[in-house]
Amino acid sequence: MPRSPVQTRPPADQGSMFAEERNRFAPLAERMRPRVLDEVVGQRHLLGPGKPLQLMAASGQLHSMVFWGPPGTGKTTIARILAGAVGAPFYALSAVSSGVKDLRETIDEARRMNSRAKTRSVLFIDEIHRFSKSQQDALLGAVEDGTVTLIGATTENPSFEVISPLLSRARVYVLESLTAQELEFVLDRALKHDVELKDLEITFTPEAKSAMLALSGGDGRKLLSALELAVGMIPKAGNKVTIEQETVENAVGRKASRYDKGGEMHYDVISAFIKSMRNSDPNAAIYWLARMIESGEDPEFIARRMVILASEDIGNADPMALVLATSCWNAIRAVGWPESQLIFSQTAAYLAAAPKSNAATEAIGKAMEDVKNNPNLEVPLHIRNAPTKLMKDLGYGKGYKYAHAEEGAHAEMTCLPEGLENRVYYKPTEYGKEKEIGERLKELEPEKYKKQL
Repeated sequence: MPRSPVQTRPPADQGSMFAEERNRFAPLAERMRPRVLDEVVGQRHLLGPGKPLQLMAASGQLHSMVFWGPPGTGKTTIARILAGAVGAPFYALSAVSSGVKDLRETIDEARRMNSRAKTRSVLFIDEIHRFSKSQQDALLGAVEDGTVTLIGATTENPSFEVISPLLSRARVYVLESLTAQELEFVLDRALKHDVELKDLEITFTPEAKSAMLALSGGDGRKLLSALELAVGMIPKAGNKVTIEQETVENAVGRKASRYDKGGEMHYDVISAFIKSMRNSDPNAAIYWLARMIESGEDPEFIARRMVILASEDIGNADPMALVLATSCWNAIRAVGWPESQLIFSQTAAYLAAAPKSNAATEAIGKAMEDVKNNPNLEVPLHIRNAPTKLMKDLGYGKGYKYAHAEEGAHAEMTCLPEGLENRVYYKPTEYGKEKEIGERLKELEPEKYKKQL
């Protein structure tokens, strides 16, 4: 059956707070769902003054878009509010439970509604990445001819999960996990304004509140569900409720960790992870990796540090390290949790076991020092570009030797500025592939490298 449109514009007297007449039997997360943009917590890069979604709502004109972000960051809520802000009929489908037949019936109903409402309907598709190619193809016509404004929601990289023709007709907006401060705001707002909670005197032990924020993993819906479960687990003594850490852990189904993505432990654990790989200890590296995964660390933060380590600490001792680390970065963005932990484990084990060299790191440091001390040294004339006759007459390019015309593809000429001709920044180590690189450099420039290596 086609979905009936959901009118999302709040009545004038209910637009700024959470009305008591909301269904008290609905889950807490639903009761606390924002109904205007100003109530949405987080996503200031999209919803703040002068930002894209705020401007769109104010203009009364929506375009097709895809919201990409972790669970509980407001994708569904923002879609509903945007439709309400422009007075558009709103249809919602889940890609998990809907097929092409549902899609076509909904589009037909939206087409009929458009003629009555004199406005284009909004079609929201949750978990759009779960639609097959043929299902996504079925959307194209309605999006292209303006029957619907599509708003898709996905936790997966749309570059890999949404077909190109559909993606080219939609703007992708990236939503971010809620910070600890934003989660705390959501928590306090529910305690003050929810119809079921506001008359209770709910207090947390310090450990319990920290655990609830940490175990929510940046997911506002998960936070509110945990709060509701925790309150329901505690026998009431009048209207007083005290929530302890054990109650929170039972509600969430996980033990709280001391790890805090915004605190000191965050930096200690990533430091232990990097130093374990640098010290060629794959077992320790995988342990600290597991600590970060279990504590909900941002996967892109982990991947970035691995890419840096691949150059900083492995370098040309194993050039494949950077290739694998970069592939890891791309793969975890495409795959998501929980499968990304397998990709992380493979990459961490490889980086830890790889031969190590910081020769390239040392080289750029020494070169940067020379550049700062001598910022304006002239480029030698023989390696300057000479596209005009005048430049040739001035000696540009004179004496240049084409490397491929020389034995070993190496010409006897310096490419460093005057005064730095004998500098050796890069000193390959004896480890892994870099040992071969060092031997080649000794063959090409024996006078320079045999003294240095």
